[in-house]
Amino acid sequence: MRAQTIAMLIGLVFIAVGLLGFIDNPIIGDGEEVIFHADTKHNMVHIVSGILFFLFAMAGYQTARRFIILFGVVYLLIGIMGLVQIGDEGMTKVLGFLHVNGADNYLHIGLGVLIILLGFAAQKPADNN
Repeated sequence: MRAQTIAMLIGLVFIAVGLLGFIDNPIIGDGEEVIFHADTKHNMVHIVSGILFFLFAMAGYQTARRFIILFGVVYLLIGIMGLVQIGDEGMTKVLGFLHVNGADNYLHIGLGVLIILLGFAAQKPADNN
């Protein structure tokens, strides 16, 4: 799959997750009973991240691929930081503003690794010459 397509798909998922966080549901939200904690700031980070994926996808193969890998590394580091701060349970602020719980930390680590792998696996577009 091309880097631009990967970036657009990831962007679409992030925007959808950001919007889902504003709707009352048991998976993602601001309540104590949800699996993944996401307050308004966290939801906005997801939406802005999704928009960035779309913008970098439009910039071409190398730019999209580099952004995917860099984003994956950042996501992985955020997950590790959260685990170091609180472990499996409780809640903390990562980077001083991003509320996360234990499940968020594992999700961020898993997604970080997956996104990095997708960036490295991205196929270079065929030359049209």
